Amino acid sequence: MRSREYDLDFRDRAGRTRAWGIGLLSLATLLWAWCAVLLLTPYEADRTDDDAYPVECESRLLTDLGTANEGVRRGDYCADERDWPEALAVLGLSVPVSVVGVALFTTGTLSRRMSAHAEAMRELDRIADAKDARDAAASR
Repeated sequence: MRSREYDLDFRDRAGRTRAWGIGLLSLATLLWAWCAVLLLTPYEADRTDDDAYPVECESRLLTDLGTANEGVRRGDYCADERDWPEALAVLGLSVPVSVVGVALFTTGTLSRRMSAHAEAMRELDRIADAKDARDAAASR
C-alpha cells in the first residue's frame, strides 16, 4: 500500500472514531436533558390507577417547601412519583458516556490533524528538495 493510500485510510478511520465520539456526546447530552426534565419540571401523580383528577406536584428541585421529600412524612402522593434515584441514575449513566465520547472525539480529531500536519511536512520537504535540485543544476 502506498503512503498516500495508507494516509487516506488512516484519516477515514480517524473520522469514524471522531463520529463515534460525537454520537456518544450527543447521547450524553440527551441523558443530561432527561435528568434536567426529571428535576426541573412539574408533574402529576395519580392517587389510584384510574384517577381522573391527579395531584399536581412541584418539580423535585425547585420547590417552595424546604425539600421535595417532605411529602413522605405527610403521606403525599408526589413524593413517590419521581424519586431521586432515577434522576441520579440517569446522571450517573451520562458520566462514562461523556468520558468515552470526549476521548473518542479528541483521539479522532487529533489523529486527523496530525495526519494533515505530516502531509504538509512531506509537501514542504518535496518542494525544498525540488528547489535544491534546481539550484544544484543551475550552479553547474
